[in-house]
Amino acid sequence: MNEPRKKFKIVTDKSARVILPNTLTLIGVCIGLTSINFALNQNFKLAIVAIVCAAIIDGLDGRIARLIKGTSKVGKELDSLTDIISFGVAPAFIMYFWTLNSLGKIGWLISLIYVVCVALRLARFNINSGGEASWKDNFFEGVPSPAGGILVLSPLVYEQSDLSIFNFDLKIITPILFIIVSILLISKIPTYSFKRIVVPRSITIFLLLGIVLLFGLLLIFPFNVIALGSAIYLLGIPLSIFHYFKLKKGSLVKNLSTDDEPEDML
Repeated sequence: MNEPRKKFKIVTDKSARVILPNTLTLIGVCIGLTSINFALNQNFKLAIVAIVCAAIIDGLDGRIARLIKGTSKVGKELDSLTDIISFGVAPAFIMYFWTLNSLGKIGWLISLIYVVCVALRLARFNINSGGEASWKDNFFEGVPSPAGGILVLSPLVYEQSDLSIFNFDLKIITPILFIIVSILLISKIPTYSFKRIVVPRSITIFLLLGIVLLFGLLLIFPFNVIALGSAIYLLGIPLSIFHYFKLKKGSLVKNLSTDDEPEDML
């Protein structure tokens, strides 16, 4: 009898599941680096679009990895390195080429401070992640790096949008915003993470409709949507702080009531 032939595999099933999210991550870093090239050529519109695309990919690769059970330590470290480039180095270079270079050495120092804060924020995130699941998983500690990258670009986005009807001196606002966002990155202010949102089946179709509508508006009015989204995110930070401490207080009350329960008498 002929023995059954073993199927030849270039990679194992586990490795195949890891390849897809890691490939998306590498595509994201390529797009982030390309945004610097656009900024060098004074094509700031495409530079902004590239950073937004990198942010979208960054939001998808982790979710895809968890969905297909393709998470890995390499992917986690690769994702952090990608975030430093796409949302730290790239936005700093874009804004430096746009206006911060007019401040000379001070402008370069502000850019360096921002990139260092992104690196510190990601290092802290890697250390703190991986604990037991709890209600705290719905919040980040500080502003996440993708949000920080888009926030520091918001003066440039505002200038490119149709909303620039107010005469703001963006050359003054930009360095101030860089410092504020840098502080928010390394702060312990709770901000919404939206990683563990539970959507009831009854409203799934409306959620999909909302996502399609958002992407449609993003394609038609990209800079208007990004500018408004940045403003809404900043205004939502106080709400996330209030929600966090409300949940924390409820959790403490629950723990205290559990501890005060009398033990069963034998």
